[in-house]
Amino acid sequence: MKTSSSIRQITLCAIAAASALALSSCDSKQENAREDATEKKADQMENKADAVRDNAEKKADAIEDNKSMSNDHSTNAAMENKADATRNAAEQKADGIENQADAVRDQSPAPTP
Repeated sequence: MKTSSSIRQITLCAIAAASALALSSCDSKQENAREDATEKKADQMENKADAVRDNAEKKADAIEDNKSMSNDHSTNAAMENKADATRNAAEQKADGIENQADAVRDQSPAPTP
């Protein structure tokens, strides 16, 4: 009889452990929705950073196009500097947006293994 009781205890412990493991590894629908929303927000921020870079590149290219119309060296140098400044400012702004996106992702709860 003692063997039967021991087997029953072992079986119950194994079932309890398996149940606990199964429950701890499942994300709730709400948790999945939160993670998806967080990821979507961070992706949108990264898309905004890309748009900032693209728009600045277009502006800088337009400035450089005007430069080629001028034969004055000092005017061309000033336009080149303005184009570079436009790109640099956009890069800093885009980097800041990407850092914010990373912070949003870091605030998201870590997935359970």
